[in-house]
Amino acid sequence: MSKILETSPNMISEDTSQMLGSGDMDYSEQISNFCTQGKYKEAMKLFQESEQKGNIEKLEKVINEGNCYAAQQMYKSISARYVSAERYSEALDILHSGACLQLTHGQVTCGAELASMYVETSMKGKIPYDEKTLDLVKKIYQAFPRVPLPQHLWDVDDVQQLSEDIGTAKARVEGCSSFLKAAIRWSAEYGVDSNGSPELHIMLAEYIYSESPEADIGKVTYHFTRGNDPKKFASTLVNFLGKCYPGEDDLAIARAVLRYLCQGNLRDANLLVEEVKTQIESTEIEFPKSELMQFITYLLQTMERDALPLFNMLRVNYKSSIDREPAFHEMLDDIAEKFFGVQRRNPMGMFGDIFKLMGSAE
Repeated sequence: MSKILETSPNMISEDTSQMLGSGDMDYSEQISNFCTQGKYKEAMKLFQESEQKGNIEKLEKVINEGNCYAAQQMYKSISARYVSAERYSEALDILHSGACLQLTHGQVTCGAELASMYVETSMKGKIPYDEKTLDLVKKIYQAFPRVPLPQHLWDVDDVQQLSEDIGTAKARVEGCSSFLKAAIRWSAEYGVDSNGSPELHIMLAEYIYSESPEADIGKVTYHFTRGNDPKKFASTLVNFLGKCYPGEDDLAIARAVLRYLCQGNLRDANLLVEEVKTQIESTEIEFPKSELMQFITYLLQTMERDALPLFNMLRVNYKSSIDREPAFHEMLDDIAEKFFGVQRRNPMGMFGDIFKLMGSAE
């Protein structure tokens, strides 16, 4: 490219036409005009743009011809060249286009790899996370295939085909999860929310729930409660309540409420419970009635006021219900610290205090 800038305007026009090809004469003429006017910086920028457009179109053709693996190596090679030259914008364009194309053609492994490289390159280039970049991430996310499995796996006759479908589904979820988790880290570091983009947490929760052969409601809850759409979370919970095993329904609601409270988000904890009750009115599902649900009801009322003694009393009185999931105790410790300023107990107890004193003495 430096050779182009050292030649005469006429020579630039010739060389550029040869490099761009007859299909890009508009670029060639514009570059020639810039050079004639002595605007070499603008000419170089346009040349790079034409080069980028050409690469994307050529690689798209390779994929459309069915040579997805060859295209994958080219995407990685070209993007690496751009990154080494610190031309991050061009690298990101190539990787974004490649990820979307590979995923659209059902090449999940290849598409997920390019999607993760897109995020890694964004972080390496210290690209800010904002509404524009969210839209770009969303386009990749929307390209991930969605192939629902049968609701009752035991009713399927072709066991071998079912096994293959489950394996494929797990690979899809793993690929999409890796991409979105990386994007969440990027958004936490270069965006405005230290917990990561709420929109990305929602996307990840939805994909895990809808595409996993056996959706982990704990993971789904973790990400929904870091999102910004409790009504959507309520819809997912109602769906789960309609197909979960007995005894899982109240645990799922309690887990969701406690997760929100761990974030200090009392508003959405209340909204979630009310929304679940509202949505199940039009179904045959019953809102669970158990001691654990009584505890959650009283807990939400207690959080509305500065009532630490009542909070502690509830933990004692409903200990047997809380014991049903050991993680609940740790969550309640977090909530006590968040709402009442109670310091967490040292997990090592007396020995932890002794070691702490020994450390301070040194």
